Amino acid sequence: MPGFEALPTVVLILEKRTLRVAFANPSAESMLELSRRQLTQMAWPDIFSNADELFVDTDDYLRPPAYWLADLARDDLNDWELLDRWPTQFDATGFTVTRGHAVSADGTRVPYTVIGPRDAQTAACMDSAGQAAAAQPARPCLLTGYGGFAIPLLPSYLTGQGIGWLERGGVYVVAHIRGGGEFGTRWHTAAQIEHRQRAFDDFIAVAEALVASGVTSAAQLGIQGGSNGGLLVAACMVQRPELFGAVVCEVPLLDMSRYHLLHAGASWIDEYGDPDDSDDARVLAAYSPYHRVSAGVKYSPVLFTTSTADDRVHPGHARKMATRMQAFGVDNVWYRENTEGGHGGADELEQAGHDAMVFGFL
Repeated sequence: MPGFEALPTVVLILEKRTLRVAFANPSAESMLELSRRQLTQMAWPDIFSNADELFVDTDDYLRPPAYWLADLARDDLNDWELLDRWPTQFDATGFTVTRGHAVSADGTRVPYTVIGPRDAQTAACMDSAGQAAAAQPARPCLLTGYGGFAIPLLPSYLTGQGIGWLERGGVYVVAHIRGGGEFGTRWHTAAQIEHRQRAFDDFIAVAEALVASGVTSAAQLGIQGGSNGGLLVAACMVQRPELFGAVVCEVPLLDMSRYHLLHAGASWIDEYGDPDDSDDARVLAAYSPYHRVSAGVKYSPVLFTTSTADDRVHPGHARKMATRMQAFGVDNVWYRENTEGGHGGADELEQAGHDAMVFGFL
């Protein structure tokens, strides 16, 4: 079923990559088709009940955010007026965006978005038998995901990734795994509490699909995630250490047996389960990265980052994990703790410095 939103003067209907804007008056036959703009995310900040003007802002992985004025009284409803656009931050010439699907452990099809050079997109397109459409040279690939709290990973301009990764020949992939909010409530609840492993299985399935299709190789595949996404990439690193070439784990939850005792952790029990409940505790212990990491295993080089001032996820998670891995003799465990900032807040200069560090590590 397509998603839709009713507004005072129009009805917005989203069907895959096409947004149709129809007059709410059933006698009106005009329909605005927005697919030709290849919009990937849009918002309509204000609709006045007695006006025909629609103010729209659009977001895209490769193009700067733009702000438009559409007049629903015009004969040509595709005739928009560009009001303003952010400055271009990187050269997106030769890059494109495609959608692929991986099959998770339980048979669920998991979508992912591939952003990068056009020749890499051919490899990302799989035929119905799961075979690569054409042989292409494997490229360095950075895979990210979140998969929690019904938060969707929506398109946004890839400023840091464009400068530090895409322009240098890499491929960037966003995994839309269960636990997130991309596809409604059931997509979120499918990976809650005792079903959390499904989010990890989905992410691993996307990684395997990228390797199998020739987009990248295991040695060239990096994964990155922050907060709940930090839990995601750490759990996948521990469960499938041979599948990844590098791991960037930012402001993560890692000790799932004590997370509820630290900072805002108690407010996340509905998402992860209660460590004080015996059934939930067994589920949490089964994937808790801090408890599952082992000596004698060859793990990928990993960078843990956190903030002393983080008042949501305690920096102790990253501190303990880095310390334990180093005590186990794991090579290439890197740790950085910022004494300022917070859970995710940073000004543009600090963010640029962080991005430079991450891409330098990768």
